[in-house]
Amino acid sequence: MSKPIDIPDTSEEVSQIDLVSPTFTPTESQVGTPDAIPVTEEESGAPVLKLSATLPEVECLVRARIPTTNGTEIFLHLYTNNVDKKEHLAIVFGNHIRSKSLDRPREGETEMDRMTRGAYTGRLFPGRQSSKEGVPSTRTPEPASKAPDTTLVRIHSECYTGETAWSARCDCGEQLDEAARLMGNKNSGVIVYLRQEGRGIGLGEKLKAYNLQDLGADTVQANLMLKHPADGRDFGLATAILQDLDQTKIQLLTNNPDKIAAVEGPNKEVTVVERVPMVPLAWKDKSKGIHSDEVDGYLRTKIERMGHLLSEPMAK
Repeated sequence: MSKPIDIPDTSEEVSQIDLVSPTFTPTESQVGTPDAIPVTEEESGAPVLKLSATLPEVECLVRARIPTTNGTEIFLHLYTNNVDKKEHLAIVFGNHIRSKSLDRPREGETEMDRMTRGAYTGRLFPGRQSSKEGVPSTRTPEPASKAPDTTLVRIHSECYTGETAWSARCDCGEQLDEAARLMGNKNSGVIVYLRQEGRGIGLGEKLKAYNLQDLGADTVQANLMLKHPADGRDFGLATAILQDLDQTKIQLLTNNPDKIAAVEGPNKEVTVVERVPMVPLAWKDKSKGIHSDEVDGYLRTKIERMGHLLSEPMAK
């Protein structure tokens, strides 16, 4: 008879490793609005993550209006940067939030060039010839949404398994849906969507980690057994994107105190004024949300091994 796999005790190793919140799986949206919690100095203090002395350079290449299936319109911004070759995104709710790098004039471009890459104000329509508002037309100008004092923000790391493959190993899709619901209700907010699959280890290594989890490891142990950090993500790109969108005072949708400090940047480029908790839907109502042994273990590891600010389930 074969022996069960030996899962090493990584508790001491984990305590010495950079930890940040894991990624997030399609379910129903929650109802109501969670109460915002003021961020304390302790939560906003020195991050566990390693931060670069300077932020990455980012540039918004293109922006487009996306009508969604629930009737909300969003503006999808695609970013390039000087750190990796990945296309990171900002999902923007509300036309009052603008990208400085996108709006910046580019040498030799025409008005059609500007409209094609999304550097226009108001709304596009057939026959429009200028990127600027105020041009005579038969169309009624689109009313600008009012900017709030602080913007609701979610920093979301790509999770193919949770968002596309209907995985019940995590609550990523649920968190993405809930962030969109809250921002759609206010017609204001930003989801920074970072291409950092599997806490930064990539999809292939993440699938290996799933197999190790089926052999008895938790999510932290599995990453360490594959010689990866418990969380290898970098949120400097998110900070730089928020700066480009001129969003420097935010409410952050997260349960992770390390993410608060990481998003604020090495020189406090962004201020997290309040934390908005993300409570799993099944914890509020057992008839809804994700139900599996895997997601239970995933959330337990977040709380016990990674210090996430989640209480025990409320639903009985």
